[in-house]
Amino acid sequence: MPNLGPTELLIIGLILLLVFGAVVTVLVLLARRAAAPSSSPLSAPHLDLGPKGRPGPSDLQGQVRALLGQRKKIQAIKLVREQTGLGLAAAKKYVDDLEAGRFPEPPSSLSRHGLAHQGFPDRGEAPSAPSYHGADLATRVRDLKASGRVEQAVFLVRGETGMAESDAWRFVDSIG
Repeated sequence: MPNLGPTELLIIGLILLLVFGAVVTVLVLLARRAAAPSSSPLSAPHLDLGPKGRPGPSDLQGQVRALLGQRKKIQAIKLVREQTGLGLAAAKKYVDDLEAGRFPEPPSSLSRHGLAHQGFPDRGEAPSAPSYHGADLATRVRDLKASGRVEQAVFLVRGETGMAESDAWRFVDSIG
């Protein structure tokens, strides 16, 4: 091997320093990505709160669908229970319906029907309006309006379509 002069040794030293710096940079970036808070499976997703301080139906459905897309069904059920006060069976049914592509009954109507307690109706109390699985949105809105539950009809429309509240009110008002 020929003798290396000071110039050659300086060039080799700079090359080694650049390679070492690149390796350290990659390791730091990987460590930051692994420590990001969104990667924690126990952190609850952020919900935009509606005017009454509770999540809107489309916000909850969106968060549940996002969790289902990440294969976090248990966290989705837990989120529904925390945000709606539903029992385990009712929250699971809600998440299962979303997962299967069905339009579940809004969480507020489930809890009004007494399903918040272990997923079973309260004794002696029947739901005030039947749930029509498979019925189109207009039919369900019409039935809710006929039973005097206009606000719930708006909630249903917002939950299934993602409409803004003002648009949902116009839609409900247009249904005869």
